[in-house]
Amino acid sequence: MSTTTASAVTPLSTQDAEILLTAARRAAEAAGVTVSVTVVDAGGHLLAFRRDDRAVLISGETSTRKAYTALQLNAPTADLVDLVKPDGPFHSLTTALDRPLLFIAGGLPVHRDGRLIGAIGVGGGAPEQDHGFATAAIEALAAR
Repeated sequence: MSTTTASAVTPLSTQDAEILLTAARRAAEAAGVTVSVTVVDAGGHLLAFRRDDRAVLISGETSTRKAYTALQLNAPTADLVDLVKPDGPFHSLTTALDRPLLFIAGGLPVHRDGRLIGAIGVGGGAPEQDHGFATAAIEALAAR
């Protein structure tokens, strides 16, 4: 029997996903913006999704790709934009995987106790707005 104790990190739950989704949508509503919000778990599997009735249809796809990108690279998508430009060090990353990545602000990884447990993506507003809505959601989950 090992004496080493590894602390287990609670995975992102559907309840957590609903908190993230609700907080992002409230932030968007307060700004008068209609959005789509996607939450994925650590394996990239969909936990929650909601598209506002009046949100542009493509926002559903962009929110999902932003969440997946933030998860795969464990970084805010806003921090990756310059890296994939034609002269950037990761310019070929946009076509490197079977599942499409999206390097537009609005995707954030979700951490618990320093471990990656999922990601959120918001689409429908300007990139800076989407990033702010996702940030509000992360803050709401942390305050829980």
